[in-house]
Amino acid sequence: MASQNAYGGRLPGLFGSPDTSSFTEFLGGYSPDALPGRRVLPESGAGAGEIPHGTTIVAVTFPGGVVMAGDRRATAGHVIAQRDIEKVFPADEFSAIAIAGTAGIGLELTRLFQVELEHYEKREGRTLSIEGKANRLASMVRGNLGMAMQGLAVVPLFAGYDEMEDRGRIFSYDPAGGRYEERDFYTIGSGSPFARGSLKKLWRPDLSAADAALVCVQALYDAADDDSATGGPDLPRGIFPVVASVTADGYRRLGEDEVGAMARSVVEERYEAPGGPTAPLR
Repeated sequence: MASQNAYGGRLPGLFGSPDTSSFTEFLGGYSPDALPGRRVLPESGAGAGEIPHGTTIVAVTFPGGVVMAGDRRATAGHVIAQRDIEKVFPADEFSAIAIAGTAGIGLELTRLFQVELEHYEKREGRTLSIEGKANRLASMVRGNLGMAMQGLAVVPLFAGYDEMEDRGRIFSYDPAGGRYEERDFYTIGSGSPFARGSLKKLWRPDLSAADAALVCVQALYDAADDDSATGGPDLPRGIFPVVASVTADGYRRLGEDEVGAMARSVVEERYEAPGGPTAPLR
């Protein structure tokens, strides 16, 4: 029911049902969003394209571990915001986390996740199981749901070495915090459909750690070939993907020289076969 003012007039939309058109008339034609000092929020995620976003991440299992890699490009709409951003990080000694989506939120989530795992280890005197780590990350992603609904979503990819089962495991997430274990390999980000197609051709269950890293670099190249938001190897600037492996020996980021040599070999091979290596038909 609408209220009465001191003169018996109705104040539409203030204390009764919200009637924004009547409220605008009451204000003499001014929209509430046009009031002095009022900050206008973007509608349905509008403007989110102006915020730097990370793109493609790939993860590949091999006997005894997992390799995770990410390209280095961050985009703001159709503009390259940064050419050498890092999206793959150690979560703790035996796990890795990578981000795609809103870069600022993703980096903050990563730092907080690292601190929480370290705090748990110091408090309990032992590390969380890989299932426990994956579950904790899911709750952190769920905590960002409000921002995700406004277009500021961040979706991580988590992978690690399972000491109990002596194998690498990969976990993916959705913006609502859903957690899913993936088999063999997985990709996230804008270039993920193209990277996943490449991995389907190249992944084998008997890959070595070095071959798994090479497969990741090939997949990122294929993603960059078809997705403008994914950055390929930048040979003139010496900017190459971040590639890391997690095994029983712990987290190891491959050196720039090692990744650079792989990236250069991939680029040179593409002169002869632009579509990349092919899988045997039989």
